[in-house]
Amino acid sequence: MTGNGSEIGSFAANGYGEHSPGGYSMTAAIVTELVMTFMFLIIILGATDSRAPKGFAGIAIGLGLTLIHLISIPVTNTSVNPARSISQAVFVGDWAVSQLWLFIAIPILGAILAGLVYKVFDSK
Repeated sequence: MTGNGSEIGSFAANGYGEHSPGGYSMTAAIVTELVMTFMFLIIILGATDSRAPKGFAGIAIGLGLTLIHLISIPVTNTSVNPARSISQAVFVGDWAVSQLWLFIAIPILGAILAGLVYKVFDSK
């Protein structure tokens, strides 16, 4: 299957280059997935911190994820979750599997960076 990542049968699989909904490059996909995953984990860590107001984590996380999707769907169809990317690639096969490395490695790197940055700024 060729064309952008939005054709019927692509299951909204993550992609870059000709498989990006907006035709974005691999570099754009790397930057987008890294920054969006980093920000998502920072939101999660902050919202679930023992010092955060109780009962509002779901709102912060949900609104954060909504914004992340609005920004990154045109670039890569939004991953920020390797499990989501793997599931779609399994159904699509071919190009989605060949590009899957990016949607596993980069979100993991973004999550690690968020954990390290959060730990540096965490002054309990």
